[in-house]
Amino acid sequence: MTDDESPGLGLDLPEQPERPNDETHYRVLARKYRPQTFAELIGQDAMVKTLGNAIERGRIAHAFLLTGVRGVGKTSTARLVAKALNCIGPDGQGGPTIDPCGVCEPCRAIAEGRHIDVIEMDAASHTGVDDVREIIEAVRYASVSARYKIYIIDEVHMLSKSAFNALLKTLEEPPAHVKFLFATTEVGKVPVTVLSRCQRFDLRRIPAEKLAEHFAWVAAAENVEVEPEALHAIARAAEGSARDGLSILDQAIAHGEGKVTADQVRDMLGQADRGRIRRLLETLLGGDLAATLEQLDEAHALGIEPGSLLRGLMEAMHAVTRAKAGAKSDPLQSAEEREHSAELAARLSWGSLHRLWQLLLKGLEDVRIAPDPHEAATMALLRLIHAADMPDPSALAAMLAGGAAPATAASAPSAAPAPPAAKATIPDDYPSLVDAVEKQGMQLLGVQLRDHVGLVSFEPGELVLKPLKPLGPDFPRELAAAAKAATGRSWQVRLTDEGGLPSLQQQEVMAEEQMRAAVLEEPNVRALLDEFPDATLESIDRKEA
Repeated sequence: MTDDESPGLGLDLPEQPERPNDETHYRVLARKYRPQTFAELIGQDAMVKTLGNAIERGRIAHAFLLTGVRGVGKTSTARLVAKALNCIGPDGQGGPTIDPCGVCEPCRAIAEGRHIDVIEMDAASHTGVDDVREIIEAVRYASVSARYKIYIIDEVHMLSKSAFNALLKTLEEPPAHVKFLFATTEVGKVPVTVLSRCQRFDLRRIPAEKLAEHFAWVAAAENVEVEPEALHAIARAAEGSARDGLSILDQAIAHGEGKVTADQVRDMLGQADRGRIRRLLETLLGGDLAATLEQLDEAHALGIEPGSLLRGLMEAMHAVTRAKAGAKSDPLQSAEEREHSAELAARLSWGSLHRLWQLLLKGLEDVRIAPDPHEAATMALLRLIHAADMPDPSALAAMLAGGAAPATAASAPSAAPAPPAAKATIPDDYPSLVDAVEKQGMQLLGVQLRDHVGLVSFEPGELVLKPLKPLGPDFPRELAAAAKAATGRSWQVRLTDEGGLPSLQQQEVMAEEQMRAAVLEEPNVRALLDEFPDATLESIDRKEA
């Protein structure tokens, strides 16, 4: 065999591909831009402040539990805590710090995942009691080179019941050189006995505006041009997860050709653009069946997911509701979107907004379970057009009690218009309003108004009440509908826990007691009772009194 011949069977081996090294191998953005310092950890300021104070004052817990949705930084935080506790500074003389240097050997080894005293374990693949016994045996030995031996257990809720039980005693009284860092997305599955032995940090979803700023910074670092609207679309799709958003951004960069546009992102995610959502919502509110079906078919032909379309409509209705309530608008909304939300908020009543939301929510569920999502979305939007303007049950009952025939979307117009109803009288005070509601046949509501609530403020068209007994969730809506039926004008009903008078029933009892006391103090009555000690005051004729 010559030097040029292959060993073994003498066959020519195929040419081996060159293995990528760190310089040539591409790293996805979610890994490349993983936080390396607490300053780079976005959206978790409260947790960082608490950890910083604990490290500065030497009040470092022996076990931490990090919980939150996917991609908010649980494992990254655990590694940062490991670096913070084991950092020795560039000169090798430093101590635990919330700002690890990142250049000392412990910091670099932990960042590269090769530190012998920082052990990471995936509980999803190491669920048994034997895996935990290995940890229990190992914690007895001191760390090799680091200040602390640190165990990072990811998805800790996946451990078996016996594994948790085996860990309890060690977790409660670990050696001074050992720290436990647990991460989980389902904290409800972690036993209470484990939770009570840990210092818990709930990592929040990252706000969409902060995600958009972070993605803009990443795009600039990658020398990729991304439209602001595309960044906003990615931030919304990420649902508070930085990792999910960076994965979408990575995909969008590969999908585009040197520039990422909003249309490309929407096409990639199967989303409808906001302009399309606004046009469809206006068509729905206008009751145009043919135009609604045409727009829905057009979206289907473009590959827009029916569920995404309904979620877009729900997002728009949520923005309208917030505008009507006077809440701060979404910073990711454009000026045009804010104007549109404010316009619809002025046009739609609270009842209409709630019904539209419930119908869309039901439609979204139908789309999820239906064999053909497009057909389910079509039926959901048609149902929304026909049912959105129907009266709610309380208004319907008030109409029937008042002798009026409620109109529905399917009822045909009468040949001649009905004569106008007599103009209702606006009550001057709260008791008069209660009387007017009871005259509409709403006896149960009248009992609630007299016995279960106290008046906070009364203005024609606006009523603020304090609940004194449990009320149903629909009480404000039912009362507003009944008051409108009784008075001929719209009413805003609001409940509050502050202030308020006694209920009308309590006021009547108090008035009766005062009247009784006054009668008993009357000289003739007192003289009569003194003359006949066994006599009692049974009742009082209010007119005579």
